[in-house]
Amino acid sequence: MAGVLLSGRGLSKRYQMGDVQVVALRDVDFDLHEREMVVLLGPSGSGKSTLLNILGGLDTPTSGTVHYRTDDLSRATEADLTRYRREHVGFVFQFYNLIPSLTARENVALVADIAAHPMKPEEALALVGLQERLDHFPSQLSGGQQQRIAIARAVVKRPELLLCDEPTGALDAATGHLVLEAIERVHAELGTSVAIVTHNAPIAQMADRTVSLRDGGIASDVPNAQRRRPSEIVW
Repeated sequence: MAGVLLSGRGLSKRYQMGDVQVVALRDVDFDLHEREMVVLLGPSGSGKSTLLNILGGLDTPTSGTVHYRTDDLSRATEADLTRYRREHVGFVFQFYNLIPSLTARENVALVADIAAHPMKPEEALALVGLQERLDHFPSQLSGGQQQRIAIARAVVKRPELLLCDEPTGALDAATGHLVLEAIERVHAELGTSVAIVTHNAPIAQMADRTVSLRDGGIASDVPNAQRRRPSEIVW
């Protein structure tokens, strides 16, 4: 196994909602290794998105520590977390968040322009199979194509870490397969470590490891004996 890229220890997250305290994470230990693909599986409210947001520097734990290599993110300032997200992490969400007035190329270029060592936007779009849609606007593209633009936008800066929160949640199965194939291609060709949050259990077959969450804790952490290609997954 390659070295550890991200490490969380004793991660807990509690929210106060009026008189009620909601516990989203309970004392979670989690590692993500270099060049590894992990699926975080569980029902709504299990804590998987909260864990992903903490790992990506979008949220901070109530208690516990997160390390990116040797950097302690749990002690980082907001400026440090912004730098971490900008330089090292790509995010893909269920909804694409593209700018409607910009073409595919221009949406990806927004991130390329602020990255230290980016790919060309055209390269990133070719990586996800959209080299023929460079000058199309989001309204001219299907939901799956828009999600692949979002993936290209996330990886154009060559992040070491790609975090995907329900990337196929708004898509049908056939379109979802194309999106998963794009994620797999990024993982294989760029060597990016990938964590995918989903409630869709069959997607876990494409990962090196499946981490199942329940009630804010890790219920199981199991390596996959054999990874399947997205085209082989049925849901």
